[in-house]
Amino acid sequence: MNETLEFFKYNDKNIEIKIISDERNSLEPIIFLHEGLGSISLWKDWPSMVSASLKRDVIIYSRLGMGNSSPIIGPREINYMHIEAIEILPKIVKYLNVTNPILYGHSDGASIALIYAGSGYNYKNLILEAPHVFVENISIKGANGAKIMWKNSNFKEKLSKHHKDVDGAFNGWCNAWTSKEFKKWNIEEYLPNIKSPIMLIQGKDDEYGTLKQLDNIEKNVQGNILRHELEDCGHSPHSQYPNILINEIKKFLYTN
Repeated sequence: MNETLEFFKYNDKNIEIKIISDERNSLEPIIFLHEGLGSISLWKDWPSMVSASLKRDVIIYSRLGMGNSSPIIGPREINYMHIEAIEILPKIVKYLNVTNPILYGHSDGASIALIYAGSGYNYKNLILEAPHVFVENISIKGANGAKIMWKNSNFKEKLSKHHKDVDGAFNGWCNAWTSKEFKKWNIEEYLPNIKSPIMLIQGKDDEYGTLKQLDNIEKNVQGNILRHELEDCGHSPHSQYPNILINEIKKFLYTN
């Protein structure tokens, strides 16, 4: 497998992209969309594990304001996930010359994948880990808990290893999620337009969302659903149960 790192120019900003590829592989690539505080490096070795096990190319990128991508000046827009899904992600897909990607989204990334899919862009399947389609009280509580950690622990120090502008990365995400305006954030309108197979993954002890998110998706999309609820598992199932998820992803992709 070959790993390359490059930057995509979006307006006057740079977006960091990592590609793990095998020239002998002609299967649809998987594009990884990270969580709200994520980046390329915060995925750690999970994309490489998926690529090697599934024998597929994977593409990972750090959204603006995150990782080594250009910082965002000023507060983040409340509709930042819509902007990512409708304005930025389609340009990245076109730049990479990918016609029918599999989208793997975690948390915010899963919501971005849903907006993208529900907006009519080309893709094959969705793998959604801890997705959000509306705001729950537990989500706001989780964001406020992260703010306390930011002030009273070494959380900032840990994140600084993964973000060039760590203050902008954290404050952009946290201030959006804890704002009064964000309580009305909702992407349910995109769900009826989604007809592809979807794999849903949720830890039962997720501190940022409940199984109501999965219920809502399953009720409103038109595609077939493969659903996995994991016991003793929080917001990042891929970190806690990587081998279980790889086996289930294999079954999902090779039967859909």
